Amino acid sequence: MHSGLGNKLLVALCVMTMAASHAAPLLVAHRAGTGDAPENTLLAVQSALANGADMLWITVQMTSDGVPVLYRPADVSALTEGKGALNSFSFLQLAELNAGHTFSRLDAAENKVFPYREQPVRIPTLQAALQVIPKSVPILLDMKQLPAAPLVASVAKVLDEEKAWDRVRIYSTEKEILTLLADYREARVFESRDATRQRLSSVALSGSCETPPAAGAWVGMELERTVTVVEKFTLGEGRSEVKARWWTPAAVSCFKTNPEVKIIVFGVDSSAAYQAAEKLGVDHVMSDSPIKMKAIRAAAR
Repeated sequence: MHSGLGNKLLVALCVMTMAASHAAPLLVAHRAGTGDAPENTLLAVQSALANGADMLWITVQMTSDGVPVLYRPADVSALTEGKGALNSFSFLQLAELNAGHTFSRLDAAENKVFPYREQPVRIPTLQAALQVIPKSVPILLDMKQLPAAPLVASVAKVLDEEKAWDRVRIYSTEKEILTLLADYREARVFESRDATRQRLSSVALSGSCETPPAAGAWVGMELERTVTVVEKFTLGEGRSEVKARWWTPAAVSCFKTNPEVKIIVFGVDSSAAYQAAEKLGVDHVMSDSPIKMKAIRAAAR
């Protein structure tokens, strides 16, 4: 049989098999539940776990004096009353800032309020988070900060001290971080975003499944993502934005060709998105609000 036709038939067979039976996806709290509490704080961790999160996605950067802390934006002004690049602050300086300064919600009268300006919450260290999070709760650690080498070394030191390598799986969009982590035999990392995107594109454009992820791989991508389509014409080009649905039954079945491959779908924050992800048979959904997802998951049962 022609290899291309064989791959397409295999994908179709896997789609039918997966449609027959699959478990409900587990819930990953994005930045420990950025929609419910100041993100990447111990308060958010507590809220996420109280509302049924199965895993925690937390983001780590490093201070100027080499302390890994939980914080996502490059500048502290995004979430705190401070200003400047996070890696220009020492940990003691960061400890003075309120990680909940910009967190807001609507009150009963639909007015925006800032509940944590009078009740400050602090930016935690990675070490403190590992000591607070129950060892039974898997942690997905997002590493983005550059330069890569000092960040990787500082995180590895904490994971060594806390004997936490087996509790953590690491994600990064930075190729250099993933390359450096390859030197740590204990490190468990996601497949690179570029590799995942390429596999999804191949299935979408050709319907083939030439190179599925290796057995045991963890992969992640948004359920939907706005992409720019560029069309070339003789007298110029046309550009249009479309909302692409990356994950399809064919894509999921391709990624599941080899055993123990785990798929995390990002950006699942509505009932419709959850139902779509559940129907696809993915392993995990990542949401900003475990509180909101608790009700959605209960209604789906």
